[in-house]
Amino acid sequence: MADVVVVGGGLGGLSAAIHLAVAGHHVELFEAANRLGGKAGVVELDGLALDTGPSLLTLPHVFEELFEAAGSSLQDHLELTRPQPAFRYVFPDGVLDLHEDLDASAASVRATLGARAEREYRDFLDYARRLWEAAGPPFVYGPRPAPFDALAKLPVVLRIDALRTMRQAIRGRVKTRELRWVFERFATYNGSDPSRAPATLNCIAHVELGLGGYGVRGGVHTLVRALQTLCHHTGVRIHLSTPVERLLRNKGRVVGVVAGQERHFDAVVVNANISHLARDLLPAPHRLESPKEPSTSGWNAIVRVPIQADRVGHSVIFPRDYEQEFEDLFDREHPPRDPAVYLCAPRVCHAQSWEDAEPVFVMANAPAVKGRPEYGALRERVLSQVPNAEVLWERTPVEL
Repeated sequence: MADVVVVGGGLGGLSAAIHLAVAGHHVELFEAANRLGGKAGVVELDGLALDTGPSLLTLPHVFEELFEAAGSSLQDHLELTRPQPAFRYVFPDGVLDLHEDLDASAASVRATLGARAEREYRDFLDYARRLWEAAGPPFVYGPRPAPFDALAKLPVVLRIDALRTMRQAIRGRVKTRELRWVFERFATYNGSDPSRAPATLNCIAHVELGLGGYGVRGGVHTLVRALQTLCHHTGVRIHLSTPVERLLRNKGRVVGVVAGQERHFDAVVVNANISHLARDLLPAPHRLESPKEPSTSGWNAIVRVPIQADRVGHSVIFPRDYEQEFEDLFDREHPPRDPAVYLCAPRVCHAQSWEDAEPVFVMANAPAVKGRPEYGALRERVLSQVPNAEVLWERTPVEL
């Protein structure tokens, strides 16, 4: 048994704390904010608790295994939903609906974009599946490889298409413009440029379109509450509004944290942005170099709109020139002049809504913050895609 501190109460920190407690360790979790969840945020508006972060759950078996490890079950705490269609992509001259079933999605692609597009869609998802099957075990579910282990995995590196970019791989297989846009958009899930990110990340298409995306009844923040309950049942001590100022080191190893006072532990788990760890938490002589290229940010809002019977749970409205968005974000480093807009309707995903109106979460990508950027034009352009919207809450990239 060991005394362990977990720094940060995001989903990763909560999961680590629960697993460590189940293994018999004494675990304390320090969170700087006054609530748990990290990026899985929530805000209360007109009596509704609404997500301000992730709106889609993938790989639910990971959570099922966590709940089972704690002697419970996911089904006892949460109800997962599968809204249909799963996604709606709105192009300048057409609309494509994708479903949880591959054949249904392929049929929709054929009806909307033609027979060649259907073949490309099936072929690309088969390629994305092979990437995931090769990359998942060693790089997602396995421990971080040591340098020599990575060399031993060279055959795997070749199978996961790591020597090409996402865009090169997509355009080598897909000629239909609209499908290229759908697949290239997955690069933005982790703030990347498809013309620079490794083709390995094309596995995201399989994770979302092949394995499926789920809604959580009540909203993703209900998952955070469920994990908090597991922490309580497994004996994790949670300290909210308790920022960790720095880590303590002694004789070459981390031995605790400073959080108002020095607190000593046998082990420290940090669930925070790598730049925060590198710049702020490590003692001055041992600080690491921060990542040179931060990922993209975003402009978010929650709006109140009239209820629309045919609204789908998740939709993306593409501009006329989607490639220009990536040039604006990564080459010019300014907010896109004509952004793709993501919309999430919690009502359709069986979360909360009002009787006479519904909330919609709105998001557009923006570059990493440098200097004092102006977001008025981006805000105006995004809201123009949501008729009759009343803005209830918004967050600029600076605030994010």
